[in-house]
Amino acid sequence: MLGLSAAAAFAAAVTVSSARPRPGRAAPQAAGARELAPHGRMLLAGGQLLHSTVLQSFGFDERHGHLYALQLMQGDVRLDGERRAYTHTERAQRGDLCLNRLSMDGTLIGSMYLLGFGHGGALGVEQTERGGALMWTEWDANPASGYGRGICRFPFTDGTVLTPGSPRLTPYRPVPGSTSNTATLDPVSGRLLLRYKIAGVPRFRLFDAARLAAHDDRPLADFPQPGADLGLPFQGMTLWAGHAYQLLGSAYSPANPASSEGNIRLFRIQLTTGRVEQQILDATARDLLPREPEGLAVLAPCGADPLLCMGLTQGHVRDKSFSLYYRPLA
Repeated sequence: MLGLSAAAAFAAAVTVSSARPRPGRAAPQAAGARELAPHGRMLLAGGQLLHSTVLQSFGFDERHGHLYALQLMQGDVRLDGERRAYTHTERAQRGDLCLNRLSMDGTLIGSMYLLGFGHGGALGVEQTERGGALMWTEWDANPASGYGRGICRFPFTDGTVLTPGSPRLTPYRPVPGSTSNTATLDPVSGRLLLRYKIAGVPRFRLFDAARLAAHDDRPLADFPQPGADLGLPFQGMTLWAGHAYQLLGSAYSPANPASSEGNIRLFRIQLTTGRVEQQILDATARDLLPREPEGLAVLAPCGADPLLCMGLTQGHVRDKSFSLYYRPLA
């Protein structure tokens, strides 16, 4: 169900406007970004995906009124052509993902499988004027870790199964020899942010998405991932108007008890320099259990302020759901 305070934002999000900038144009550059509030507001509560595993990342296609979400495949599922059903641990090691398509009110309306792609740490949604959206995801999972060694681009096609060698996708290795690749996209400016690791060290690299799609991998910027020294799990990233936003943190546990303030941290990062402009300890929905942060995305309705949206998980094993919370960016 939608939070009442966010219903207007979702209604506006599904309105198609010819005034929306096309991908490839520069995003509007504000003189200063709005300070991130410590609490996010409810946008979507109790979302359910096809599998019982948690949400990993998500992205919006406002033009067509869709929400896309990645999750690792659950155990004991056997697809056509597979010799046997695999456990969840095996699926994670193999990098097997389920890509969900939902309506803007959270109703599941389609899905497809990405076998051998990665962990699903981020998702780029490239909106098109006709037809469905194009997805940018990690690709070519490393058997030693289950995380992608490159990225790829493909159209969402309900009910299909993709493998790393599928002709339906276009693969890219923008940083040869890197591991833990994952990507997100700013559909307004047409820029793509890649997170990757070299020798175990995480970095960000910024590209022009249209040029990268044409296999021109000259970067616009490259810098170390801020906050990596905190030792917190990386849980998502997104782009908007000259800034990257990054989510770090973990679910409640004995080392991170619910009685504490939690350890979820949200960063706003200047894109060309990598300088952290703001870092906050997130105070959103502290009563959720297990309250694991999963995914960041910008919802940019036509004619309305952009919203920075964050996912949080809730529920027990095999009964997982997610909720989305937002903060205004302008």
